[in-house]
Amino acid sequence: VLNNAHIPLSGRNPILQEVLGIRPHILVLNKMDLADPSRQPVSTGGGLAGGPWVHADRATVTALLHVSLQIVPLVAKLVDNSPRYHRAESTEYSILVIGVPNVGKSSLINSLRRLHLKKGKATPVGGDPGVTKAVLTRIQVCEKPLMYLVDTPGVLAPKLGNVETGMKLAVCGAIHDHLVGEDIMADYLLYALNRQQQFRYVQRYGLAEACDDIGLVLKHVALAQGRTQKVKVLTGTGNVNMMMLNYPAAAYEFLRDFRAGRLGRVTLD
Repeated sequence: VLNNAHIPLSGRNPILQEVLGIRPHILVLNKMDLADPSRQPVSTGGGLAGGPWVHADRATVTALLHVSLQIVPLVAKLVDNSPRYHRAESTEYSILVIGVPNVGKSSLINSLRRLHLKKGKATPVGGDPGVTKAVLTRIQVCEKPLMYLVDTPGVLAPKLGNVETGMKLAVCGAIHDHLVGEDIMADYLLYALNRQQQFRYVQRYGLAEACDDIGLVLKHVALAQGRTQKVKVLTGTGNVNMMMLNYPAAAYEFLRDFRAGRLGRVTLD
């Protein structure tokens, strides 16, 4: 089970706890280098049904090597110690990789395959949710022990617990931006940053001080990032082209900076 360390609690699908039951499983917290280290005790509680957990940084070779060295033997140990799911006549492991959309399931599979087999990526990845649209065929990621992973589409709960949980998922990219609105998401993100006293955006965008006015913040984002658009204005002497600030593009840049860790290490839960 892969989870985003930005939202270690909101990013879990509660229905998966019932589905997993007594099945051996591991909770992997991805993007730990983007999470607030002082709030890690919240994010490192156990697996969905009491299973073990490991944490992973973003796609750095050292971090992925460290994680892969934990995951492969841990999976083998869990399956071997579970008589119900261990078959003595079978010497291979088939593991399902699940989680909410855009949490890095395909990237993890490709990384394990590259580190253990020295082969290129076998499943497509992207920065938007919904790149993986169906359960794919088994992908070998290790030779000894012989291990296959199955990539799956991200699955959200049919009904979210509250609006704030939905906003956290959207800000972290688990929901398509246009379904919520970049301006609304940027407003919530500013609120969350101020609430946790994460004020790196002040220096990054050249503000005088922290503020809760999303319009003012996006204005500075647009100026700092050069997000402008040409607008045709009808006047008494004809059409005139004017350059105006592109606020939707500024909101998108604000979200991108957060997701890339340029606004500080933040845990939203």
